[in-house]
Amino acid sequence: MSKQLHRRGFLAGTSALGASLLLPAATWARRPPTPASDKKVAAIVTTYHRYSHADNIVTRFIEGYSIIGRSFPPPCQVASLFIDQVNDADIGRPLAHHWEVPVHRNIRDALTLGTGKLAVDGVLIVAEQGEYPLNKLGQKLYPRRQFFEQVVNVFRDSKQSVPVFIDKHLSYSWDDARWMYEQGRELGFPMMAGSSIPVTHRRPDLRPAVGIEWERALSVGYGHFEVYGFHTLEGLQVMAERRRGGETGVRGVQCLEGKAAWEAARANRWDRQLLDAALSRMPQRGKRPVHEDDANALVYLVDYADGLRAASYMSPRHVAEFGFAGKVRGEAEPQSCWYELPKPQRDHFSLLTQNVAQMMITGKPSYPVERTLLTTGVLAALMESKGNAGRRVDTPHLGIKYQV
Repeated sequence: MSKQLHRRGFLAGTSALGASLLLPAATWARRPPTPASDKKVAAIVTTYHRYSHADNIVTRFIEGYSIIGRSFPPPCQVASLFIDQVNDADIGRPLAHHWEVPVHRNIRDALTLGTGKLAVDGVLIVAEQGEYPLNKLGQKLYPRRQFFEQVVNVFRDSKQSVPVFIDKHLSYSWDDARWMYEQGRELGFPMMAGSSIPVTHRRPDLRPAVGIEWERALSVGYGHFEVYGFHTLEGLQVMAERRRGGETGVRGVQCLEGKAAWEAARANRWDRQLLDAALSRMPQRGKRPVHEDDANALVYLVDYADGLRAASYMSPRHVAEFGFAGKVRGEAEPQSCWYELPKPQRDHFSLLTQNVAQMMITGKPSYPVERTLLTTGVLAALMESKGNAGRRVDTPHLGIKYQV
């Protein structure tokens, strides 16, 4: 637990007034919203400030949410909350106090509710944002595996387990991610991970049939090479996994930057036509041609085990959105879409909440955790490539097969 939790106790208590300004006045006079189910979940988060991932996910589980103007009640009861780092921007503890959600000092208590054994029906792990160190590759060392391990320890001690959701990728480390996945398989509990990109609105609503024959594929993203690189790779994988034969894994990856990235396009190592097709669907902020705005573009090459050649394009200036384009065998024109993330309403987090809640209520994952396992491994290998001047990294360990 962060030492900040102790010294900021008084500040967090008095910050409720500031947090109340974020909600309508009437909200603070009503009783807690009635959840749509009787399932109780524990929320384990790194930090909880306005528009943090904890706010975007856990607050929806507490207060309910809306999608395109339609309101939904909280899907489950948030029975407990653990916050690793509390600072002056914290809204988690004031919200928990108002909605009568107990805040616990450790993860074990959050899962057992003081009973000594597992006492919740599901676990949300939201380990994104907060003050954590960086490694030599520039990856922030979020404690996802550490949080997850403490959850699994409670499962083992209780001889019982419940569904677990991990926000974003499983870990910065492939070894940690594989260990986490294996724990889920060994103990047999439902498990999901990932972000809102695969479930958000698509413009147009591109949902390829299972069995589609992609010849090439490309996703578009922007921002930090790892933090947003994961989102961009997810935008690729959610489409690639639908190809004929199902997912077969990835045999190698390479990170290219700037001049090397554009030379690779001219050498047909990634498909410039697909980039143009994806960009045609997306809002663009650049005024010049993409190759001029994005002279320092970052391109992730992904070679799948079955021969599919794909790429993820990270735009430094031209766009600040996510998109996809793919070439289908026998079709002249690519299929493409924009992954819309509506603001300020943030419907994408509401759609993510719906999918996670479905698992908490039914015990059945809404989509395979293997998608996130593979994407996590691809990203980790790409970070190795980037840290070694763009050297190709072979990935025989990523022979991950699954069907959607």
